[in-house]
Amino acid sequence: MLRFLRFAHGSLHRPPSLLIALAVFSLAPSLRAQQTVVTFDPAMTQVTFTLGATMHTVHGSFKLKSGEIRFDPSTGNASGSVVVDATSANTDNTSRDQNMHRKVLESAKFPEISFTPDHVAGSIAPQGTSSVQLSGRFQLHGQEHPMTLAVSVEPGTNSDVRHVSTKFAVPYVQWGLKNPSTFVLRVKDTVDLEISADVHVSPAPPAPAH
Repeated sequence: MLRFLRFAHGSLHRPPSLLIALAVFSLAPSLRAQQTVVTFDPAMTQVTFTLGATMHTVHGSFKLKSGEIRFDPSTGNASGSVVVDATSANTDNTSRDQNMHRKVLESAKFPEISFTPDHVAGSIAPQGTSSVQLSGRFQLHGQEHPMTLAVSVEPGTNSDVRHVSTKFAVPYVQWGLKNPSTFVLRVKDTVDLEISADVHVSPAPPAPAH
């Protein structure tokens, strides 16, 4: 007890910056424990799109390449990325797909479509359905655009798995991509994308001590 009083008395005379540094260092493990990692499995992820047209609606899909999002529930700060393989776009129509890849997506030149989050608003409830807002940058055709996604989070097969889904419109013509309309077939200037996945949610591993 006497040693503690001596330490406390001495600390009162230490510079404030040193006291702050000591406090941050002592809290670092608990701050790291607040980090949450959301990992996507390409085999358990569906990325689909619909494009309205005069005669019918075009349905298609992409394949997920990778996906990991890290966020701190206490601050909302987020990082990571969800990456889609642009070369995998498929509508089950060979000639239409060739035109889409060559003239619209230019997937040989821009093989990836990605979303990079920087902030999460809302929280994932331990039970029931939750709704969070995921803000970040959507990259398409080599250009980034700010975007906020409304994400639904539902219980999964066990406590570490959640089912997430989101649907959003992409104004691809406004963003510089070509509208594939012809004289006979007219299509919309926006395409609707939907992501549905079973994801693994876990605490981030602690950073190595220095």
